[in-house]
Amino acid sequence: MSAGNVQILLAMGGYLLFAIGVGLWYAKKSNENAEEFFLGGRGLGPWVAAMSAEASDMSGWLLMGLPGVAYFTGAGEAVWTAIGLAIGTWVNWRVVATRLRRYSQVAGDSITIPDFFSNRFRDRRRVLMTIAAVTILVFFSIYVGAQFVTFGKLFGYVFGMENYYQLMVVLGALFVLVYTLIGGFLAESMTDFFQGILMFFALVAVLAVGVAKAGGLGEVVSNLREIPRFVDLLGIAVPVDASGVAVTSAAGNAQAVVGGKGAFGPGTGYSLLSVLSCMAWGLGYFGMPQVLLRFMAISSPAKVRESRLIAVTWCVISLFAAVAIGMVGRALLPGLLTTAGASETVFIHMAVSFFPPVVAGLVLSGILAASMSSSDSYMLIASSALANDLVKGLIKKDASERFVMWVARVTLLLVTAFGVWVALSGSDSIFRVVSYAWAGLGAAFGPLMLFSLFWKRTNLPGAVAGMLTGGVAVVVWKEIVGKLGGAFGVYELLPAFVLSSVAIVAVSLLTKPPAAEIVEEFDRVDTAAL
Repeated sequence: MSAGNVQILLAMGGYLLFAIGVGLWYAKKSNENAEEFFLGGRGLGPWVAAMSAEASDMSGWLLMGLPGVAYFTGAGEAVWTAIGLAIGTWVNWRVVATRLRRYSQVAGDSITIPDFFSNRFRDRRRVLMTIAAVTILVFFSIYVGAQFVTFGKLFGYVFGMENYYQLMVVLGALFVLVYTLIGGFLAESMTDFFQGILMFFALVAVLAVGVAKAGGLGEVVSNLREIPRFVDLLGIAVPVDASGVAVTSAAGNAQAVVGGKGAFGPGTGYSLLSVLSCMAWGLGYFGMPQVLLRFMAISSPAKVRESRLIAVTWCVISLFAAVAIGMVGRALLPGLLTTAGASETVFIHMAVSFFPPVVAGLVLSGILAASMSSSDSYMLIASSALANDLVKGLIKKDASERFVMWVARVTLLLVTAFGVWVALSGSDSIFRVVSYAWAGLGAAFGPLMLFSLFWKRTNLPGAVAGMLTGGVAVVVWKEIVGKLGGAFGVYELLPAFVLSSVAIVAVSLLTKPPAAEIVEEFDRVDTAAL
């Protein structure tokens, strides 16, 4: 290992020690009871709520997955995805945050999303809670795996340890497990706050230095215009191999390099359906537990407006910086990364190439921050789904706080193990793995969250039908329908979201209206003194 790599490692190690220190600092308070461990006692300030929501949401996908898409195929898919996410972020904070903060407290002081749904619909048999908890366990475990892929890629490429990818995945998983076990939700939210700041400055710094190294924005645009459809918002660039065949993960081929530059075909148009498919990412926000829990944990509904401004500003700047980094990276490193998986390391290559080692280590800690802030959230939410929602809510209703927290810790171990398995046996594309989990959670929970908050006629059968329809539709569309191509090739979240909404409305109207006490609670949410 070179002296430069040692300096990078020391800088990253310093950041990891800082994260552990935060976990230890908040460990005592977080372990007082289940509400503190899972929701931080509803005491998050506006800055912590906003920054931790965005940091836990964006994950390593923001610094690796999204720049990788922009590097490999240009502006089309990456820009429209970023626009959809930016709009979704604003709408979620503007429409959902305040009412969910109030409703979750009025509805039995709910501390998890399955708990809220169960209390909202008086689900005494815990059917809805069970389905929600299982959905969270499945899709968040996949999500955790995507974050562990990030650890493997980061350390493998930086330190020349590609052959030790498996070891890097395991070590990264163990680190996140330890500090999540120690600190719970409050420690996780506080570290996410700092990690959000680090991610933001890492993105801005790499983009600014990259543009300067490329000779300015004009020079970057001039270089990229030589690639067919690369800067076209209604087109997509097509990398090709030495035989002129399009490069895809399924084909397992690599982009040819001619004269030091990656080879591209003539490119293709990007249809309106493709644009809508990318923007449909924004629909996922309405069902993302890691974001919705921050809404529930804000210290007061009155603080939501301030949090919204902070969160949306951070999100918009970070998203478009990530896309720009991928495109600038193509201008600077035109023939270096020849597969979709390898292209997701463009941020790493730029940081290592353009910064002194210690500074590069701090910048690359932004990737660690992104992956840690997401994986700890996903692991904690998954553990709460099993411990609080399934064990205490369904199996052992008289379980003590101590017992619930021990079950949560054991669940963290199991989720970590499954996430490692996903990382070692699944796709090496962070973007594609995340898109699957995002669709599953967004379609299962998103429509139901909106109808739960804003349509009083929604009843328990409608809620169950909507959640099942959304989750199943994602899997069926992804694995069967989407493979038909053409109009069916749309991102699975979009049709699944629509089908879930239809199921909620249809089944609710065809079955008995909700009980009077549920309607009365719905009506008094906005006026309840909290």
